Amino acid sequence: MDVSQPKDWTATHDALCEAWEGVDLVVFCAAEYRPLRPWELSAREAHDTIETNVCGVYYGLSAVLPQMLLRRSGGLAIVASVAGYVGLPSATLYGPSKAALINLAELLYAELHAHGLGVYLINPGFVKSRLTARNTFRMPALITPEEAAQQILRGLARGRFEIAFPQRFTRLVRLISLLPYRLSLGLLQRLTGAS
Repeated sequence: MDVSQPKDWTATHDALCEAWEGVDLVVFCAAEYRPLRPWELSAREAHDTIETNVCGVYYGLSAVLPQMLLRRSGGLAIVASVAGYVGLPSATLYGPSKAALINLAELLYAELHAHGLGVYLINPGFVKSRLTARNTFRMPALITPEEAAQQILRGLARGRFEIAFPQRFTRLVRLISLLPYRLSLGLLQRLTGAS
């Protein structure tokens, strides 16, 4: 399916409900990314990134939520990123799209938890993938997809709202996000080696 096509979400959801009598957990993990500086922006890339990273989640929610709410059960796991905590260099499109997902997950939890639905926010650091292979800068605490999957499964089993990993990196970025801008912006540049 193509997550940027609402009709694909509806057709896939209908097929799964017919085969399994419902969907227990939807993990929104599709993403578009390439390292991009502000002066490299194009309207097409901006559209494609937002369409996949943000609109794709909304299209999925519109397809799956009515049935989950009717059953008063099910879970939604949204894969955002630590790039959504702060403005990381080279994440001109990706970072803001992931910040939007963090905000969305927070409000979904506030609105849906009382209706019996689980909402989980997954904020990975750098995970080795075809997307991070595009980076030319140093990626602190880079982990494998298998390690990431284990962290996600552990977090879901514990019922945690936020599942952030690897903690040695995500805690550092979270701490930086709490600092005054005059300190945090320079630290972020040094942390990623971007210039």
